[in-house]
Amino acid sequence: MPTPFRIATPPAALDDLRRRLRATRWPEPAPVAGWAQGVPLDYLHDLVGHWADTYDWRATEARVNRIPQHRVTVDGLEIHVLHRTAGGALPVILTHGWPGSFFEYEAVLEPLTAAGFDVVVPSLPGYGFSGKPTTPGWDIHRIARAWADLMTALGYPRFVAVGSDWGTSVSTSLALQAPERLLGIHLVPPLVAPVRTDQTPAETRALHDLAERERDGSGYSAVHATRPQTLGYSLVDSPAGLCAWIVEKIWAWSDHDGDLATVLTRDQVLDDVTLYWLTGTGASSARLYRESIAEVSRWFTTETADVVRVPTGCTVFPKEVPRPSRRWAERRFANIVHWGEPPRGGHFGAWEQPALFVEELKAFAALL
Repeated sequence: MPTPFRIATPPAALDDLRRRLRATRWPEPAPVAGWAQGVPLDYLHDLVGHWADTYDWRATEARVNRIPQHRVTVDGLEIHVLHRTAGGALPVILTHGWPGSFFEYEAVLEPLTAAGFDVVVPSLPGYGFSGKPTTPGWDIHRIARAWADLMTALGYPRFVAVGSDWGTSVSTSLALQAPERLLGIHLVPPLVAPVRTDQTPAETRALHDLAERERDGSGYSAVHATRPQTLGYSLVDSPAGLCAWIVEKIWAWSDHDGDLATVLTRDQVLDDVTLYWLTGTGASSARLYRESIAEVSRWFTTETADVVRVPTGCTVFPKEVPRPSRRWAERRFANIVHWGEPPRGGHFGAWEQPALFVEELKAFAALL
């Protein structure tokens, strides 16, 4: 049964965070300018200073506590959910990824319920206020089964599954394992193998950007997938280190012209980082890569991957990587009823461009 939940951070935890931030042991600047070797020292120093002296987690806590929240035990693990209802409306479950959290969907809750959706936003196992798995096996497929049980516990026999990043994989797995439970899936974007013949100019650019990302920006994934525990000691002990590890990806994957604050404020970024810090989930969140990255890679590289037949909506934001074309997606998703390419947005589409995300989901739902 769902148990009501409220965030209640002990004062000592916030005092300890500020103490650690103010005692950060800083390295020298990188020998090259900009972000080529990671987060620039002056950028992180300024952000950490704001975190220590100005940022107000209590205000964030109060804001989130105005959203109905529960913890629900499924498959032996407590799952934290935000749950806003519109009264017998179309139920949707929105699944985030790494280094995201439920904060990615905070700004879309009210407009979606106003549009007639019942909205469920769970935190992945090992993320946020959800429980941390203590044994192996919590891969995307087990999470998908847990999400089906979660929606049953909340009273939804059928629903729409929506996701980005890991949420794309979980929603796709739901469609393969329990298609009878789904009214449809909405993927941001779909995960598919590219077709490398007769490429359009847009497909050529997408493959170029993917190759560049794999060459220059995928080291984090290799570490998560192989030695998450070793990395985890640093992520749960140093808030500045955790901040750098997360912010580098938020900066690199968002759609902006060099100033992240034009799409996500410093406080929005720190909401997410602080959640990882206070819940001590730097290590547990990374383990999902160890559990699942091989399966996701299979889906992305194998043209004969399992075919999804439930109604599917796809949204591809312009600065996303990977950025599949519709013809690629149609090889795996046999019933695409909506394909959207908004004018702005990156990897964190709902967080960066909530209004565009809401319009995409509404357009898809109207076709179900």
